[in-house]
Amino acid sequence: MYQVVEMKGNLEPWWFLEGWQEDIISTKEFENFYDALKYYKKLWFAMEEILPSYISRSSVMTAFWDQEDKHWCEECDEYLQVYRSIALLDDWQEIPEEKHSPGYEKRNDLPSHAHCKIKR
Repeated sequence: MYQVVEMKGNLEPWWFLEGWQEDIISTKEFENFYDALKYYKKLWFAMEEILPSYISRSSVMTAFWDQEDKHWCEECDEYLQVYRSIALLDDWQEIPEEKHSPGYEKRNDLPSHAHCKIKR
């Protein structure tokens, strides 16, 4: 089973740190990889229209953001970038390397890498 998840949080989707599932705001499941990939691409183009910056990985994960959209973290005493991310997963795990596609690795900006070191 494949999942396409949409997340919102202060980390890019490829970190998979403890509690990453708490950032999920929507999930859609598919039996077939290519149906999931088609849906992922549809979401990708929709997100690109509304968020100016992105970085994608060949493992079919993308973080989108607006440089102005940050939130204050009381615990780490700094502003953190807010990411809207999408990821195509295989049974809730990263897509196996044999299904990675170099054509999906692209970016138009570099994210701010200030991450809360206290919570995660």
